[in-house]
Amino acid sequence: MVAPHFKQVLVEKVLVEQVLAEQFGDLLRTSDASRDGVLILSLPADEIHEAARILKKSGGRLSAEWATDDTPFGRELALWTAFAVPNVPDSGPDAGPDTKIDRFILIRSDVPLSNPAFPTLTGHFAAAYRFERIILSFFGIDSIGHPDRRPWIRHEDWPDGFFPLRKDAPIDAPFVRSNGSYEWIRGEGEGVYEIPVGPVHAGIIEPGHFRFQAVGETILNLEERLGYVHKGIEKRFESLPWTEGARLAGRISGDSTVAHALAWCRAVEDMAGLLVPPRGVWLRALFLERERIANHLGDIGAIANDAAFAFLLAQLSRLREDVLRLNKRLFGHRLLMDMIVPGGAAADLDAKGIEAIRTEMDRLSAEFERLVVIYDENPSLQDRVATTGVVTKKTAADLGLVGFAARASGISSDRRVRFPFPPYDELKVSEAIRHSGDVNDRVWVRIEEVRESIRLIREILARLPGGSALPSDGLSIRPQPGRTGLGIVEGWRGEIVTWVQAGPSGKVSRVMVRDPSQVNWLGLERAVLGNIVPDFPLCNKSFNQSYSGHDM
Repeated sequence: MVAPHFKQVLVEKVLVEQVLAEQFGDLLRTSDASRDGVLILSLPADEIHEAARILKKSGGRLSAEWATDDTPFGRELALWTAFAVPNVPDSGPDAGPDTKIDRFILIRSDVPLSNPAFPTLTGHFAAAYRFERIILSFFGIDSIGHPDRRPWIRHEDWPDGFFPLRKDAPIDAPFVRSNGSYEWIRGEGEGVYEIPVGPVHAGIIEPGHFRFQAVGETILNLEERLGYVHKGIEKRFESLPWTEGARLAGRISGDSTVAHALAWCRAVEDMAGLLVPPRGVWLRALFLERERIANHLGDIGAIANDAAFAFLLAQLSRLREDVLRLNKRLFGHRLLMDMIVPGGAAADLDAKGIEAIRTEMDRLSAEFERLVVIYDENPSLQDRVATTGVVTKKTAADLGLVGFAARASGISSDRRVRFPFPPYDELKVSEAIRHSGDVNDRVWVRIEEVRESIRLIREILARLPGGSALPSDGLSIRPQPGRTGLGIVEGWRGEIVTWVQAGPSGKVSRVMVRDPSQVNWLGLERAVLGNIVPDFPLCNKSFNQSYSGHDM
């Protein structure tokens, strides 16, 4: 039955949990692993569809959906769903939608090995469309009623019945390829033709296959085929000690090494009850904001370059290079790889370093503002980016987009604001939100975030606590068997969700990582519709999704 404390919270706050409790009664159970801002429930798998309907109606968003093989615990398979739900707004004259802070509701559902299936959530949450195809591909768990049973990430030449994330998967056995094929969606009608692009591209980028159907120059449909850089990341985590996982996390997507390592560390610290020294907490935020600035600078220049305005690419690349070189000089790595470790930060900053960053921020801000004026006042550039690749607020909400892609369409989604983790609960981030949802607004969100990151870095340096960046008594990670941990971080692309589970012996049993690209690729498919083929590079770069972050 539902715990008495859980019922008391429901009555006092009148949250969506009350509706769930009234709907499911004793079928709904709460876990003692629940903590501030995160509620963990269990519910039979055949009821999860109705729970999703209730959460959708309450304004919830499906943040992640994954499976576990719990046979080492004497159980069978399980489905996990994570929903971000708006909290009750603060009271008072200034209260309103923008003052809300999200909470997370995680629901675990047992799935029997004899009938590995559950009702699909795609009717309520579009993001489930690919989450559930991944679950089918890697666990063999079917989502009943799903509109598309084609494999996702795993490719068609994998042998039938091979589900690598199950505990009994023969990962050391010879890999016997099958002769499967992938059925692409086809466009029909007079004048409709198809344009295949990739998977190998002309630029030095990762592989991904795109199929366009078009009439003349107008795009009717775009279908993506990813998975070409699948590396078995989540499976690899299971063979590593807790202390080594941060290194692998930092290599999930090379341009988000800080964000992914931080999400991993926060999940492990949440699971094991580790406390990070204040200095380590603030240094982590410094690294995260420097990563955000570097990537946004590169993106703004690259978007301009795809509109044949190479001047901005050259100038913004120069500014980005300055940031990376100072990273190397102060911290030993251009991309800040391996700077974040469980328990704190692996690099520190002295007085000279603080002054060097302050000087850098002053110079960067002055030069960046001049370039923003050039971007905004160039009519040929504005002609290409304004009204191009529009994603409406409704579409962005329906797809569950995150990060700058969501904020450019008017959706508040910044986890530094809506689920503030330390020290952002003290920094009070100003969230950049635009409303047109086009390429131009996705650029402007980046511009505002560069400005805000510069401000945040200045404040971090002014408030940086003393002491050590790592625990003074060393690090010991000994989680209870079956204990789980959740790490949520606002990377430069958007919300990263990392979930970890300790096995019966306390070692790594399961790790789930949800990169922003895993939901935002759906947004690109919608953004290009009705646009001309030559504007696809602009639309694509304005999202700048990660192939590697997707193909785990």
